Amino acid sequence: MRHRIPKSLSAPAAALTLSLVVPGSASAASGRLVLNGRVFTNPSGCHRNLNAPLSVQNRTGAVAFVHTSPDCTGPGQSVPPDGTFAASSGHSVRI
Repeated sequence: MRHRIPKSLSAPAAALTLSLVVPGSASAASGRLVLNGRVFTNPSGCHRNLNAPLSVQNRTGAVAFVHTSPDCTGPGQSVPPDGTFAASSGHSVRI
């Protein structure tokens, strides 16, 4: 006995399968992230080994996270879009 999938369902099923299999591309935050006076345009990922005290100006549309570790691990203090943050113990920022 053969089961047939109606053609009207095959395209959405294929699209769903591809969306689960093909990884999405990483996208950068639009705008500027200023870390200790250094400007990063359309930043993404982890900005590591920053000198403390750390000054963060988040001029992007995404939330940035300040970490006390040098590799963006562990809990992070959030800096909202258009927010600023200063920390004596910050060493890395993920956006």
